[in-house]
Amino acid sequence: MSEEKFPGPIQVPLSIAKEWEKRYEDDTTVEDAKNKLKAFLIPRESLEKVLALDTDAVFAYLGINDQNEKTLFFVGAELDKETGRYTNVYGQSSTQNKAAEAADDVVYDGVRPSPPF
Repeated sequence: MSEEKFPGPIQVPLSIAKEWEKRYEDDTTVEDAKNKLKAFLIPRESLEKVLALDTDAVFAYLGINDQNEKTLFFVGAELDKETGRYTNVYGQSSTQNKAAEAADDVVYDGVRPSPPF
């Protein structure tokens, strides 16, 4: 994806985000120094959307998207007082993109890895 199209769609259906997370978990490649990921460029809108969930905290999950890029996606987190553990709080789908329209729950992405971006 070119930087002119940054950030691109920021809502990712939960089912796709789970695929990306699994792809990242299964990735056994070792990055050389030239290609080693150093940072993520994060669109402000992604952060605003997850913060608008008004949760106690935010999870940032790693994944590998459909362009085979490492990505970071954001999910709200609320403390469950009974278990003492944080649980995921997802956003709701909007009509921003066709993939998200089919899902009720979404996570927020739109980040680009650096390098190359």
